[in-house]
Amino acid sequence: MKKVFPLEVEGKKAPRVIDSIKHEVNKYLKRERKKKLPEGVDYWDFDCRVGADSVSAESTHVTKISAAIDTIYGPGVPSVYVEILSKRGHRTRKDPTNRPIKKESKKP
Repeated sequence: MKKVFPLEVEGKKAPRVIDSIKHEVNKYLKRERKKKLPEGVDYWDFDCRVGADSVSAESTHVTKISAAIDTIYGPGVPSVYVEILSKRGHRTRKDPTNRPIKKESKKP
């Protein structure tokens, strides 16, 4: 998804427009995560960029998209550019030797 969302919509207040942008982004992410995984893939990962336009867009973690949209909104900013590209994700196992040792609980 590469899309420019206008922040100034006639007849709508800015907070509602921002909420509708976030809703559309979350709906897209949900739809992409439901797609069937190819063989050998653990999950769908995403490369995300958010900015006032495509040139000034910065890389953002998928969990920080809503916060990035909130920070972009301001006077003189007519639109928000959101780019979300899905990619194949592979989980890595943690080393079991680096786990903390549990302390024994004292029971009376």
